Amino acid sequence: MGKSAYHDVVNDIEICEKNNGRMNGDTTLVVVSKTFPVDEILPVVNAGARTFGENRVQEAASKWPQIREQFDKIELHLIGPLQSNKAAQAVQLFDVIQTIDREKIAAVIAREMKKQNKSLQLFVQVNTGSEPQKAGVLPENTTEFVRFCREKYGLQISGLMCIPPNNEDPGQHFTLLKRLSEECQCQYLSMGMSADYRLAIEFGATHVRVGSAIFGQRPTNNQ
Repeated sequence: MGKSAYHDVVNDIEICEKNNGRMNGDTTLVVVSKTFPVDEILPVVNAGARTFGENRVQEAASKWPQIREQFDKIELHLIGPLQSNKAAQAVQLFDVIQTIDREKIAAVIAREMKKQNKSLQLFVQVNTGSEPQKAGVLPENTTEFVRFCREKYGLQISGLMCIPPNNEDPGQHFTLLKRLSEECQCQYLSMGMSADYRLAIEFGATHVRVGSAIFGQRPTNNQ
């Protein structure tokens, strides 16, 4: 795993893009480094990876400042739920937040970006399976929520993100997210993980979030 697995995934993405008539480089690989320590992340950075995803603000803060001291052009994505009391630190630390999902978070992100004079790339998380235990805006509310974020808070929502239910065909969820992105006029689609990123590319993903295929399986309690 690690360096060689990273190269395997990069090559696999290039093949998927070619097979689906997409341009080389259309798909951004977000290497999901959550739960993995710095000494396991560094070989992947050395292999050329520069875009990473973390679930928790505090964990990211404990790892990435020291990595960024050694490497330029690191782009860090928040791909886990954001609590409003972590928003200031999130805006300071991350370049992309993929998990805007309610008005309170939209408001505090807008305030912190203005306060810190920093512009982040923002995605809205969509709960495509309408799962009660999962974060995200319901599909039927997505278009209105994106419009609300843009008009009330001036947020430049540029993408949508989803995590399909484990027990369902992800293709139907990728199709739904693609349709919603067109309705919202969003440029980016973050969908697909280690088990289904190839399918996600076929359905138009611009960002795939791959962790275990690169680093190996996480401990069960960190899933």
